[in-house]
Amino acid sequence: MRLALEEAARAAAAGDVPVGAVVLAEDGTLLATGHNEREQKGDPTAHAEVLALRRAAQVHGEWRLSGCTLVVTLEPCVMCAGALVQSRVARLVYGARDEKAGAVGSLWDLVRDRRLNHRPEVIQGVLQQECAAQLTAFFRNR
Repeated sequence: MRLALEEAARAAAAGDVPVGAVVLAEDGTLLATGHNEREQKGDPTAHAEVLALRRAAQVHGEWRLSGCTLVVTLEPCVMCAGALVQSRVARLVYGARDEKAGAVGSLWDLVRDRRLNHRPEVIQGVLQQECAAQLTAFFRNR
């Protein structure tokens, strides 16, 4: 999560919402990182999670990220929750809850929906206060 927080700081420095993500292989090695790049790229899909998953798939050599873990500073939105389900990530670890757009328990619980063919393990609240503080500071300065 500390590496994801560093990624989030890169997003904030570029004027984007500070969300950072990392993808770890089954053995714990780092596959990829990402941070929000929506402002930089002018792309509404350039969320930290989506970018990290894309990069991890390239390094991994296939789109199925079975056994991998996605670590992200903020609870994923609907788009990102869908992307992690589609990529077959085994585990999601996130920091701060997103009461306004969260799709892993706050507003929706997409990743645990029994109608889907894949449901990753979810670990929430890791370094929650640090993750939330980074977001609060960003929006306070806006």
